[in-house]
Amino acid sequence: MGTFIQLVIDGLSTGSIYGALALAIVLVNQATGLINFAQGGMAVLSAYIAYVFVGLGLPTILAILIAVVISFFMGAVVERFLIRRFERGDPDTAVVVTIGLLTLATGIAAWFWGYNNRQFPSLFPGTSVEILGAVVSVRSIGTTLTIVAIMLVLQALFLRTKLGLALRAVADNPGSAAFSGLPVGRLLMIGWGLAASLGAIAGALVAPQLTLTPGMLDTALVYALAAVILGGLNSPIGAVVAAWSIGILENLAAVYIPFIGYDLKIAVPFILIFVILVIRPQGLFGRKVVVRV
Repeated sequence: MGTFIQLVIDGLSTGSIYGALALAIVLVNQATGLINFAQGGMAVLSAYIAYVFVGLGLPTILAILIAVVISFFMGAVVERFLIRRFERGDPDTAVVVTIGLLTLATGIAAWFWGYNNRQFPSLFPGTSVEILGAVVSVRSIGTTLTIVAIMLVLQALFLRTKLGLALRAVADNPGSAAFSGLPVGRLLMIGWGLAASLGAIAGALVAPQLTLTPGMLDTALVYALAAVILGGLNSPIGAVVAAWSIGILENLAAVYIPFIGYDLKIAVPFILIFVILVIRPQGLFGRKVVVRV
């Protein structure tokens, strides 16, 4: 039982990393209707910005807050001068642009800071506590609780605030939103800015656990996309729950299913995607879209 609890708790910790990126992807999708494959690269770039300010002697929390603000403007600028040129065209073209943006962001980080592993200070102490016979780091607990708080804030933003409703309206139908008097261009910039800020928080939470490198979120981005598909593109809660499920099931399958082991555990989320999409194409928490023709 102790081993099982340890695997579940470790899975929650790993799933929180996936969930942080998944939330940013959901935010962009809710605001613009696009899936942003560049989210991992932008999060890494934001983490390096925070790293620079930590190196200047600023407290870690202040450095992260500065990086969050800078990332907001960076995301808004990217939307205004790059993504907007493709948002009204073929969605596949916009997706290819975000993939190119991922490569660009990773390349910029490598150009300025190289590929050497760098130690990023954590917001939480490195001590551990014992829970039901399992040893859990305070850092993992802090990361998980932070993701829960962000998830609840995003859910409230989209369902309970005028800004959230306006962002969803713009994503669903920009033309109708414009006729209703909504500032479509400004809202799109805000959506990308908020997603970039959330990416900065995700990067700052992940960097102490993985060490800071230009490609530290490449694998996590794949799992985050899987979590978004499983949980539903329009559900922050669904994305996080799916990310936790992936982390837990991955660990359990690696230990308790011999033919999977640690070598094939990466296949677990893709098997889940196949099963869920057959049963419920909109995802576990997603809304079914009805199109009137």
